[in-house]
Amino acid sequence: MSDKNYTKEDILRIAKEQNVRFIRLQFTDLLGTIKNVEIPVSQLEKALDNKMMFDGSSIEGYVRIEESDMYLYPDLSTWVVFPWVTTDRVARLICDIYLPDGRPFPGDPRGILKAALKEAEEMGYTSMNVGPEPEFFLFKTDEKGNPTMELNDQGGYFDLAPTDLGENCRREIVLTLEEMGFEIEASHHEVAPGQHEIDFKYADAIKAADQIQTFKLVVKTVARQHGLHATFMPKPLFGVNGSGMHCHQSLFRGNENAFYDESDKLGLSTVARQYMAGILKHARSFAAITNPTVNSYKRLVPGYEAPCYVAWSASNRSPMIRIPASRGLSTRVEVRNPDPAANPYLALAVMLKAGLDGIKHKMQLPPPTDRNIYVMTEDEREEQGIPSLPLNLKQALDEMLRDDVICDALGDHALAHFYELKEIEWDIYRTQVHAWEREQYLTLY
Repeated sequence: MSDKNYTKEDILRIAKEQNVRFIRLQFTDLLGTIKNVEIPVSQLEKALDNKMMFDGSSIEGYVRIEESDMYLYPDLSTWVVFPWVTTDRVARLICDIYLPDGRPFPGDPRGILKAALKEAEEMGYTSMNVGPEPEFFLFKTDEKGNPTMELNDQGGYFDLAPTDLGENCRREIVLTLEEMGFEIEASHHEVAPGQHEIDFKYADAIKAADQIQTFKLVVKTVARQHGLHATFMPKPLFGVNGSGMHCHQSLFRGNENAFYDESDKLGLSTVARQYMAGILKHARSFAAITNPTVNSYKRLVPGYEAPCYVAWSASNRSPMIRIPASRGLSTRVEVRNPDPAANPYLALAVMLKAGLDGIKHKMQLPPPTDRNIYVMTEDEREEQGIPSLPLNLKQALDEMLRDDVICDALGDHALAHFYELKEIEWDIYRTQVHAWEREQYLTLY
């Protein structure tokens, strides 16, 4: 994940020097799952010339059979040789998806984020910097390697070994990531038992989304080597905190942070305030993308540090947007509702478009909420104009369809396919009879 500007020749040379035998051409489907076409090194040159095809009809939310040919265009800066050495070394390139006529495929999540960034650039913002904080749980596996519901430790926030038995696994994840060019800023045990967080240095939006995908792959791979199962499911356990993926974000004009203004008492520029106003305005509509599963809404409930109310504060951690303390080039807004089940390309695209809408329309930022929203009554929240995030996936999907800015961010193709896949997910969930219902009602009625 380094910022190296590799040339085609560099990649062919490194592949030879490091005895790379296979290359994974990676891309991400609409649901955020990493897919890859694996090729032998003999096909690498063809891949670097953008001549590798694959069948798009076999990918969730891509296309129908009759329009299935797609081309993979590798991004050369994403070249990396996987550090876990097997006899046959494997490297990877992250790809953009193109149609046979040379147009970007409108359903490619990476392309959707690029389109949103292009709009920001047209407005004078040369980059969007993102610092993501994906959390995950480590569960033990059984003798067949299947995940159990048994946690690997009983540690708490910032605990150290021996309580935190995940420490060795987490340390190895960090070392592996560093070997792959990540700059790790912090790694610690989270609030819930078995829950961990590893923070890496901010990067521009495309690289940050690429890094989230690579991060998930590394975490799962290393955990498996330790006999553990890593999950990015937002709320795997009742009664403890769920896993979030807070996204720190700022817009830059060249080397200047457009969110900073030293004359403002909070150090926030007008642009930052308008951006936040846009995020708050569209928050209920983009939740289907930032919190895209049935399970996501089990995390967004009061009492577990996850934000469920659409508000902001410079100090308080219960609202959806927080302003971290550092200023100058590090001035940023932290959007706290996304979770790690989100497709990072789509999540960053919709948040960016929401923020840009705020800037375009010079939206007014409501006053900050500096008291604990969880202890406010519904009337108090209503009085202060603090809506809550959607209560479930169905509500979030309906809100999304009503918002032209978010629909536009996704484009017709991705919107239609994403909505269809998620409606099916909601329907399956809605019609199931769950264990809780049997426990509650079977003998009572």
